[in-house]
Amino acid sequence: MGKREEPGLDETRRVLEAHLLPIARCARISDMLSPFPGMDPYLERSSLWEGFHANLAVRIQDQLVPRLRPRYYAAVTPRVTYDEVVIEEKRAPKPDVSVYEIGGSAPSTSGVAILPAPMTGLVTLEMPVKEYAVEIHDTEEGSLVTAIEILSPVNKRRGHDAYKKYRRKRRDLLRSMAHLMEIDLLRTGERSPLLTPLPDAPYFVFLSRENKRPKVEIWPLGFREPIPVLPVPLRDPDPDVPLDLGLAIQTGYDRAGYDLRIDYSRPPPGPDLKPEDAAWIRELIERGQGGAGGSR
Repeated sequence: MGKREEPGLDETRRVLEAHLLPIARCARISDMLSPFPGMDPYLERSSLWEGFHANLAVRIQDQLVPRLRPRYYAAVTPRVTYDEVVIEEKRAPKPDVSVYEIGGSAPSTSGVAILPAPMTGLVTLEMPVKEYAVEIHDTEEGSLVTAIEILSPVNKRRGHDAYKKYRRKRRDLLRSMAHLMEIDLLRTGERSPLLTPLPDAPYFVFLSRENKRPKVEIWPLGFREPIPVLPVPLRDPDPDVPLDLGLAIQTGYDRAGYDLRIDYSRPPPGPDLKPEDAAWIRELIERGQGGAGGSR
């Protein structure tokens, strides 16, 4: 009896995608997903952003890996920077007289009174902040083919050490033989430097193809419209592979349970929205399309 021929890799991938992608897209209508067709501005909240940033990188990798095999692979690459925070002193409702006594002096075993400091202050502390990128590498050589950078508040804040490091990294990538995609899902901070004036949009994706520089492809993104499927370039003659960024955001939202952690009855985090956008968001939430969205 002859050996049964196994289906080719391309055909197997085609069959899987034909069956699984429609199921994944149907998940968009779940009550556990974001009510926003585009980017959800509530995910910009500082208490959520770092986790969302990491989650998004993994979801992008999940999408790309099966589409890149066998010539390429996608890796999530972490890096750590530090951000200054001020931790406010918590005061008890009443002084604890066993610890603190107004006008008293500290006890001394030598019998000499030691006066307390006339005042106290607070210092800024540096806390680690994790950032993640997705890198596509050539399987045979291991060389970098495409860098997908997901921008964070610290690398958009002028003067911050992470801002300077990212600008240097960006410059080095633009001088290299690698493609660069920048995903900017933050309304705050400085945009990546371009000679071309940008339209008034809350979010952007920038794609610099190695063989098309200095030309940059630009996708302005908003709250109201679905995010288009983006092309991820590889090496010639291989065609671009698709990245459904909107699906990555929604899948990450569902997996992390953000519907349980976001209070949609409150306004989104700053900066202030344009009046027409604020009114549209209020109407969206009032229509009850936000699912559970409770206060946590």
